[in-house]
Amino acid sequence: MYDELKKIIADSDNIVFFGGAGVSTESGIPDFRSVDGLYNQKYDYPPETILSHSFFIRKTEEFYKFYRDKMICTSAKPNNAHIALAELEKQGKLKAVVTQNIDGLHQMAGSKKVYELHGSVLRNYCMKCGKFYGLEAVTESTGIPKCTCGGTIKPDVVLYEEGLDEDTIEKSVLAISKADVLIIGGTSLNVYPAAGFIRYFQGSKIVLLNKSATSFDNEADIIIRDPIGKVLKECVLDN
Repeated sequence: MYDELKKIIADSDNIVFFGGAGVSTESGIPDFRSVDGLYNQKYDYPPETILSHSFFIRKTEEFYKFYRDKMICTSAKPNNAHIALAELEKQGKLKAVVTQNIDGLHQMAGSKKVYELHGSVLRNYCMKCGKFYGLEAVTESTGIPKCTCGGTIKPDVVLYEEGLDEDTIEKSVLAISKADVLIIGGTSLNVYPAAGFIRYFQGSKIVLLNKSATSFDNEADIIIRDPIGKVLKECVLDN
């Protein structure tokens, strides 16, 4: 399988990577839906409720308690998967990373063309005046972070009940539809509408790197169940 993947990568210069939480678990960021993920831990409210738009508006301080504690991981560093994908882009083979993650690790590894479907914890903005802030606006404040104008600062992440950014959708779908190889990694493909984007792929090879089975398995040309960092290290960085 590894040799087959190496050959697919070697023969292509139009690869798109579509990834989810499993890409970042090797960096110490928990996966929401795994057995030990956030959905299986106990809080006063379910994570889906806390991370909703209406909860953010109604109980902003409570939202930020959870958000600072569970959604921000300042110690996380890119792993071999992130580094390998940045290397493929540098080689001119990878045209885009389409990610459901909000941790910014792809950019930290050196990737330039990254479409963040669910936004990023690294960006925050004032709901009143629109001024943008970095991560420190949240991490270095307590309670509800406030703008200099007095407005509430909100993370630039897509909460439940909110729609995805139209421009990001458009660019992601275009990249996927033009690719000749689609590598899907670290995602259950259960989160919509994002997971539906892979339906736009019209190329020749689909590679699936995921520890567990997905609804897309029967359409993949190669399936590898090993950790994604291990696979990409061996197929890209060790080549």
